[in-house]
Amino acid sequence: MKFSLPSIQHDRAGFENLVALNMQTQDYYFESITIELTGWFDADMCAAFGAILYRLGENANSVQLIVRRPRVEEILSKNGFLSNYGRAQLPDTWGTTIPYQRFDVKDDRYFSRYIETRLANRREIPTMSAGLVKKFRESVFEIFSNAVLHAHTDLGIFGCGQFFPARQRINFAVADLGIGIRSNVLEHTGQNLSSIEAIIWATEGRNTTKRGAIPGGLGLKLLREFIAMNGGGIQIVSDTGYWKQEQDQVTTTLLPHPFPGTVVALEIDTSDIKSYALANELSPADIF
Repeated sequence: MKFSLPSIQHDRAGFENLVALNMQTQDYYFESITIELTGWFDADMCAAFGAILYRLGENANSVQLIVRRPRVEEILSKNGFLSNYGRAQLPDTWGTTIPYQRFDVKDDRYFSRYIETRLANRREIPTMSAGLVKKFRESVFEIFSNAVLHAHTDLGIFGCGQFFPARQRINFAVADLGIGIRSNVLEHTGQNLSSIEAIIWATEGRNTTKRGAIPGGLGLKLLREFIAMNGGGIQIVSDTGYWKQEQDQVTTTLLPHPFPGTVVALEIDTSDIKSYALANELSPADIF
């Protein structure tokens, strides 16, 4: 079976193309599947694409990738994505990649280290206080934690990112193959929300399906506040729901087909020269 995948960029159209591929291939077992990448491919989208391909492999399919654009082949070889499909990994001479990696649900320490070394401590990230860097790491780690605690997946969590110097952006995404936000909210709260309503519910400050003394729901709140000031963006895809915050503006829409889990994708503006700190770290001299 052969499929063609058009340009996959860090936007709604990119996710629409990926969920269309998932819909076309989700019922295949014991097949030889060839997927041709014909256009541009934003490297952070490897997290969602890799999740789809991993599930194909778990269904006993063999997957071959054909990459038509040499520049795309180079980037996806540098970040390690294509090494899962028979290509040699190329050295990342300029250090622009956040490598593609799959984590088992018990790999919390490795994921935490991955976030610390590959994202939070990058020199291109806008200046943050020590306290905010710690909270930023914890906020991204909460995405992993939510996937482990609530997604009910044994297929793992997928991460990938890329620094684009010309665009002055760092894009980073985390994907899982779990039950999705809507099913999770229904299971734990009894609220029968639409896929979009469930994402909106999950992005509100203290809404959480966690139980016990550890508060949840604050990770996305902090990321939203940082993105609003930084001028970047967040996208969340789960089931057929698509939610996007660009700066402080939120838009939502339905995708034509469901994504088989959840994706959280960040975009950070690296041209931002402001310095950031937690409110409780500021002195009166910083405020007045």
